Amino acid sequence: MDIKEIQNLIKFVAKSGASEVKLEMEDVKITIKTGSDTPETTIVHTAAPVAQMPIAASIPAAQPVAAAPIPAAVNDDSKYVTVKSPIIGTFYRKPSPDKPNFAEVGTEIKVGDTVCIIEAMKLFNEIESEVSGKIVKILVDDSSPVEFDQPLFLVDPS
Repeated sequence: MDIKEIQNLIKFVAKSGASEVKLEMEDVKITIKTGSDTPETTIVHTAAPVAQMPIAASIPAAQPVAAAPIPAAVNDDSKYVTVKSPIIGTFYRKPSPDKPNFAEVGTEIKVGDTVCIIEAMKLFNEIESEVSGKIVKILVDDSSPVEFDQPLFLVDPS
């Protein structure tokens, strides 16, 4: 496994929201822990029969290029209200495949308007907005799994 593959794995784990992932292959063991300010990765090579002690390296999960936009996005998003998932399930933007989306970027919504559906245990739950305003960002892809309290939409309440 080369460094590019490891970096892609770290990025994938960071985006997935998992707190810890362990990967064991023939000659490499990788543990990726997230949840703190700086994700931590430990790589142990066990293929070298001569060397009895494992080699460990710590690799930061975020590249300098990727780290720069994150603080700017946090500052820009602070004026928006976040609509979060009240349940675990699968996120859908439309009531059925042949119908239009409940909400798009730029859509004006009111309190009580349905903004999406979350399927949980074969039940389709309409998620209603608790705020009025304009949707400025959709944070989840259609047909994606969502967690409890995961941000779904950013709404400009003005």
